[in-house]
Order: sequence, then C-alpha cells, then structure tokens
Amino acid sequence: MTTATELPVLYRVDDVVQLLRLSRTVVYDLIRAGRLRTVKEGRSRLVPASAINDYVALLEREARGQQ
Repeated sequence: MTTATELPVLYRVDDVVQLLRLSRTVVYDLIRAGRLRTVKEGRSRLVPASAINDYVALLEREARGQQ
C-alpha cells in the first residue's frame, strides 16, 4: 500500500519533465548523452529516483567548477 508521503522509486519521462522543469526534448537529450540514467521495463523507459538525484548532484558539481 502506498501512502501520500512515499515517493516513487521510478518515474516516467513525463514525470521527470515536471520534476526538473525541463522540456521533454531536453530530458531525452540528457538520456541520450548519458547524463540521466534510465531503466527499461517492457516497453517503458523509466528514470530511477537515484538517477534524478545523481543528475542534480552533477549539476551542482559543474556549477562549482568540479567534475
């Protein structure tokens, strides 16, 4: 059973678009470039919550000039 306080472990691309406030095209570009990890379940492309956190951490490192 899922409660309102539990966050999903996997997100659909459209959910990631809303979470990161990026366009769908940009999200797919990030996936193609390897900057945002995904997994496949059947025909669905899903983004793990950990991949979103890793991407945000990458942006923070780049903003500080570190890689």
